[in-house]
Amino acid sequence: MSTVRVPPVLRQEAGGAREVAADGATVRELLEDLTLKLPALGNKVYEAGEIRPYVNIYVDGEDVRMRGGLDAPVTDASTVVLLPAMAGGDGR
Repeated sequence: MSTVRVPPVLRQEAGGAREVAADGATVRELLEDLTLKLPALGNKVYEAGEIRPYVNIYVDGEDVRMRGGLDAPVTDASTVVLLPAMAGGDGR
């Protein structure tokens, strides 16, 4: 099982966990497993077989979009980081 790091903005959907375990040989399989185990979290980052817009996923420090997208390999020793984009401003 791979370790999936959950940023503070998504921890409520993960039951408050900083890290969760998910299984899969590819990013797609891992996200499918994550969605089955924690539907609220999975649906925030993955929908209809695609990574949601404005969500970045890193496997062992590398953006999955540079490693084959959803077909990027994941090993049991991999650390996967979910990173939704944050927008902000001062409201002017």
